[in-house]
Amino acid sequence: MTANTIDKFANSIGANRTVLALSVARLGDAVGNSILIVVIPLYVAKLPAPWFPIPETVLVGVLISLYGLTNALLQPFVGAWIDRVSRRKPFIEAGLVLMAIGTLAFVFAGQFSALLLIRGLQGIGVALTIPASLALMASATEKRTRGGSMGVYTGMRMVGFAIGPLIGGFLYDHVNFNAAFYTGAAFIFLGLVFVQLWVHETPDESRAQSAGAFRVLDRGLLTGGIIGLAIATFLMASSFSMMSALEKEFNQRLGQGALGFGVAFSALMVSRLLAQVPLGWLSDRIGRKPLIIGGLILMAPATVLLGLAATTLQLTGFRVFQGVASAAIAAPTFALAADLSRSGGEGRQLSIVTTGFGLGIALGPLLAGVMATVLFELPFIIGGALTLVGAWIVYRYVPETVHRRESGAVKVRGAVQPVDSK
Repeated sequence: MTANTIDKFANSIGANRTVLALSVARLGDAVGNSILIVVIPLYVAKLPAPWFPIPETVLVGVLISLYGLTNALLQPFVGAWIDRVSRRKPFIEAGLVLMAIGTLAFVFAGQFSALLLIRGLQGIGVALTIPASLALMASATEKRTRGGSMGVYTGMRMVGFAIGPLIGGFLYDHVNFNAAFYTGAAFIFLGLVFVQLWVHETPDESRAQSAGAFRVLDRGLLTGGIIGLAIATFLMASSFSMMSALEKEFNQRLGQGALGFGVAFSALMVSRLLAQVPLGWLSDRIGRKPLIIGGLILMAPATVLLGLAATTLQLTGFRVFQGVASAAIAAPTFALAADLSRSGGEGRQLSIVTTGFGLGIALGPLLAGVMATVLFELPFIIGGALTLVGAWIVYRYVPETVHRRESGAVKVRGAVQPVDSK
């Protein structure tokens, strides 16, 4: 594919070559990682029991959460490192390499303790990749079209998360565990190839070499808007990741296999994929906050109903609603965070928001695994209630950067720009 063809295709979907390259790379690593969503709970069940008698749901929750917790704790430091050296691409490539190696390492793991080390390594990899990708997205996009570009980026990620569980469930049911791990690693390496070929970064040497105070945790970057958006992404991620720790329980309650769970799990990704780009474009025209707040409100009943599903079809339908809700939250949130970020602090400020997402991925399954030992429906009820609290926080503390005027123009953070007639 020639450079001109790539550019034309990127322009046709409202993006540019850098956005498209990062989106395709995100698709590759999303497939690789989401294959593990279905496989990990089943893999844990076949390993020797740990020294202490711990419920299997808790073990799975710990294993899934370690990945998110590791990347969440490291992302602020990686974001600061990115801001300091003013380079993003090397971080993305190093992170993809670590994630691929970690996925391959599952083939050789024979004990639960080994899985903990592997998930920690994968967490480090994603901590390097996500802040760097979003910082590069912020610098490669314009405010008036950033919502659409973020929609493309997160939409491609959803493609990966939609097909990954299906691939993982199929390979487990019809081949074996190792086939799933090899396939996951291959997709991640594919993402690495696209980054290497398509992403061309010109570092800002003046910023990298500038003198003056530089702090990893700069309180001046912790604005109400950034913190509010981090809370929104935390609640979104924790709500839709809860069920990943309860695969065996869902399968037993609903009489389904690994593939059935994979279909239901992927339903969120499919609906989010379909809604993500249009909602991202819409946020460029009507504003970011209405979509974020509406998504959090919709997420509440969709999450509660997961615990009440009586059939695979019902579970799949409720995941569809969760997908639409998360689509309304994700792209507008990242676009708004980029709008609010300060020059020279993009890596650190965007890493705060992505840390919220990482903590949600980490704590959602862990808390679900623990609370489900008391009552299966409990984690979903609490998760749904908290998303309503998140909607109020965004309404109260997060500023808007895009305002539609009666004249048909859009005011973006102080500058009025015409609405694209397309």
